[in-house]
Amino acid sequence: MSRSPLPRWLSRALSDYGMLLALLLLCAYLSWATLAEQNTGGAPAGDALAKEIRGRLGNSGRVVIVAGTGLEDGPFVDALTEGLKAGGITVVDRAQGHPRDARLALQKLAREKAKIDVLAASRSARRWSLLDGLEEKFPGLGPATVFSPRGYLWPNFLKADNLLNVANQIAVIAILAIGMTMVVLTGGIDLSVGSLIALSAVVTALLIRAMGAEGASPLSMVLCCLAAIGACGVVGLFSGSLITVFQLPAFLVTLGTMLIASGLASILAEGQSVYQLPETFVWLGRGADLFGLPNAVVLAVLLYVLAHVVMTRTTAGRYVYAVGGNAEAARLAGVPVKVVVLLVYVVCGALAGLGGVVMASQLKSGAPTYGQMYELFVIAAVVVGGTSLSGGEGNVFGTLLGALLIAVIQNGMNLTGVESYTQKVVLGAVILGAALIDRLKKRTWNWPTLFARAPQRAQEDCP
Repeated sequence: MSRSPLPRWLSRALSDYGMLLALLLLCAYLSWATLAEQNTGGAPAGDALAKEIRGRLGNSGRVVIVAGTGLEDGPFVDALTEGLKAGGITVVDRAQGHPRDARLALQKLAREKAKIDVLAASRSARRWSLLDGLEEKFPGLGPATVFSPRGYLWPNFLKADNLLNVANQIAVIAILAIGMTMVVLTGGIDLSVGSLIALSAVVTALLIRAMGAEGASPLSMVLCCLAAIGACGVVGLFSGSLITVFQLPAFLVTLGTMLIASGLASILAEGQSVYQLPETFVWLGRGADLFGLPNAVVLAVLLYVLAHVVMTRTTAGRYVYAVGGNAEAARLAGVPVKVVVLLVYVVCGALAGLGGVVMASQLKSGAPTYGQMYELFVIAAVVVGGTSLSGGEGNVFGTLLGALLIAVIQNGMNLTGVESYTQKVVLGAVILGAALIDRLKKRTWNWPTLFARAPQRAQEDCP
């Protein structure tokens, strides 16, 4: 009797929620591993310190503010001054500059017997030895207490800037992974997406430069971007035609188109980066208009919602799953198999073109070196996200979780100081682990006889 290596309930739970659980556990581990003391600066630090001093002194008191010359010291002093005055506390003096400037100001106040209750120092000024043993060095000031912004424990991984950076970096890969998911669901593969990023970025930059360079209008930039996306869709159409009409292996076809697209990008750009793009062109890649989220991330989320609706609520989506599950049975059931396969390669190419536009917007240029190794990251996101390489099983939201998982792993290794060579080893192990899990979910095993020797054929006695 054969049985699955995993209980049915556990296998189903891992299939439905395993990737989300793995992502949450990884985030929890990185939050613990990157826990560090955080120091606020600038205006937020000034506001927080003013609140703390008001809590200590009440509605009256005398304070001297000491700060350095850093970029955060000026806003710190201004915010602290406003916060103290709003609470009725007198700011006797503000000594902003070098330690010598602070010493002269404190000596003057000490000679004048100007008693103070608190000396408020910025984070940089608090490190000055001048402020140690204040009552002994400046007895005329009285027993003043030194206050400075306090640090707090918070994971570097969960800092807002780091999370936005992870989301922004994964946006292009996530967009490409939608098309790759559709291709893999049909049982195919597309190795050309990385080169199509470069081709799209170069075509976009060249067209915008031809339409007025830095003086190009928003409409002309939109048309140039659409033209580049269309060009990559044509490359996808070419690949799909060779695969469906001539029955060529998808691996070889897309390997060839990968080299062709990379070569075309280098020829068009003459091996150089293409600049002279308008400042407004970076709106898509660097702008953030909705709740502070990067526009590229918002675009990726909208595309995933649209792809989910298409794949789960339309006939076209069911056709994709049917072709990947059993192409011959789908053909006998009336599914236009060749048309479906052709369309998924066109969509994959067009989305790669869109990814190239986003990258060109992020970097404000186009270059034939863009997108290198991206095909591997995209395929990894699809496989880790639970889409079977044999086709017919998977979903786009699983791919999104896979892309996020890979991005979080890379970001976590960067934060914890893991070298680049080790990062490649870890990423390869993650991909192999995902492929192994996919195989274990499908295959049944008879463990007692798995390693049993094959029975020997009985030999007849010779006369």
